[in-house]
Amino acid sequence: EVQLVESGGGVVQAGGTLRLSCAASGFAFDDDAIAWFRQAPGKAREGVSCINADNITTYYGDSVKGRFTISRDNAKNTAYLQMTSLSPEDTAVYYCAVVLCPGWGIIDHYGNDYWGNGTQVIVSS
Repeated sequence: EVQLVESGGGVVQAGGTLRLSCAASGFAFDDDAIAWFRQAPGKAREGVSCINADNITTYYGDSVKGRFTISRDNAKNTAYLQMTSLSPEDTAVYYCAVVLCPGWGIIDHYGNDYWGNGTQVIVSS
């Protein structure tokens, strides 16, 4: 059974940092790309970032470029999202998912069975 479990969310002040983790099991983690998405109340889901299995190819959405860094540790079957310079606009539920990450975007190829349940991030002003 594929499982992705996000952690590390919480409440942080504007300008602060958070590090999200995505612990994966049930599939060949080191063969697959991982992405982070987010969804704020009343807003469409947004692709934040992805990293390919090669640990080299990455993609960042324009709204987080230069502030967020994605990484992965294949030995631990875990992906991370380091978030800095957080603003209230970053408040959302953050999800990790298995995707295709061609470098120019995020392709949600595998569907809901390859998504985690999310972790809440709240940035206070």
